[in-house]
Amino acid sequence: MPRVFISAAHKSSGKTTLTLGLCAALHARGHSVQPFKKGPDYIDPLWLGMAAQRSCYNLDFHMMQPDEIERQFARSAADARISLIEGNKGLYDGLDLDGSNSNAALAKLLDAPVVLVIDARGMTRGVAPLVLGYQAFDRDIRIAGVILNNLGGSRHESKLRAVIEHYTDVEVIGAVQHDASMQIAERHLGLVPANEQQAALDRIRHVGERVAAQVDLERLLAIADSAAARETPASPPARNKAERVRVAIAHDQAFGFYYTEDLDALRAADVELVEVDTLHAESLPDVDGLIIGGGFPEMFMAELEANASLRAEIRRVIEAGLPTYAECGGLMYLSQSLSWQEQTRQMVGVVPGDTVMHERPVGRGYVRLQPTGEDRWQESENIPAHEFHYSSLENLPKDSIYAYKVTRGHGIDGQHDGYQRYNLLAAYAHRRGAGEQGWITPFLNQVRAHKSRAAA
Repeated sequence: MPRVFISAAHKSSGKTTLTLGLCAALHARGHSVQPFKKGPDYIDPLWLGMAAQRSCYNLDFHMMQPDEIERQFARSAADARISLIEGNKGLYDGLDLDGSNSNAALAKLLDAPVVLVIDARGMTRGVAPLVLGYQAFDRDIRIAGVILNNLGGSRHESKLRAVIEHYTDVEVIGAVQHDASMQIAERHLGLVPANEQQAALDRIRHVGERVAAQVDLERLLAIADSAAARETPASPPARNKAERVRVAIAHDQAFGFYYTEDLDALRAADVELVEVDTLHAESLPDVDGLIIGGGFPEMFMAELEANASLRAEIRRVIEAGLPTYAECGGLMYLSQSLSWQEQTRQMVGVVPGDTVMHERPVGRGYVRLQPTGEDRWQESENIPAHEFHYSSLENLPKDSIYAYKVTRGHGIDGQHDGYQRYNLLAAYAHRRGAGEQGWITPFLNQVRAHKSRAAA
């Protein structure tokens, strides 16, 4: 499994753009590229998947056990020419003092050589102690190459190459000049989702061409090939076949935040996923359950409001007991109204509260949830999750029933998350669906029970 971990000295070094370009450049040369993203992010994986023309998988210590990470990596990377694992933040950054949640910890777990992206703006001789320090900090990390980014010209590049060659034993495998045309537009949640941009593929192709011209792709492949051979971890026992069910899933410009692993797990659990365009579909298909993930409903709130027939039908089926799971943007869509930039639009209305957008994040970071004892889906203890929302849900009734008590994070009101009504569970928290603590198993238990009652 040839592999490279793409990391950086610090956040905002341009590693996502470079990883995007590497995926596109290698794919353009006919190589099968398997992208991975460390952490819980949804947006970067959309872009990386488009660039590689192969679904990107998240690897995250907070929501996955180490053996789950290893199995996911082995499954996805098995038939790829090269796997590119993009880190988040800096190489040694992480939640814990001991670095157990860091990019370096993931690189060690996967025994992957590291290519360090260095934002070289304003740097000359100081690049040497930076590289030497990153090498010395953890000798178990093999920094196999450096890509210099945001260079100020050929003279700047020459100076940095000479310094690194003189003082270190790390080779420079790429030097990328500062180029505004390579930038991806940003907004309040990070990179604009690729499923919103009509020109996404053209931009990806352009970035790939610029990276290919400035990074030695053959050296990158050689570094990947130098990774030690790994044994494939044993898979858990195969689950028994269950009754097949049909589940609608909102998937369009407004909603698209789903982990590839979770979609795989749903299909493996005998679920037929039926995509629904909430902006244009006039009605729901005949299904046994409904999933509405995160996204940017505020960007499309006029279109969502205009599709009154679908909103009315979603409210009707939820009130009739259709098992429904919604996260963040999905929660916002199911509320009574959505207010942003001095506009208010009507939403589905099954959650009796009003969503208000703010200029700053309300909830951001990793989350821990505990069942309240009133959770109707009877989930496990100490559920890991994450949140990143700029909205708050206001005017909920005081007697609202919540599935979770928030022990870390903000959730709906700083103390609770997981609004419950009928057979609906809607939360700000984003959770992993697969695994023992995932939402898929309890959700499908509700879906199959509902289908059996309907057939009786």
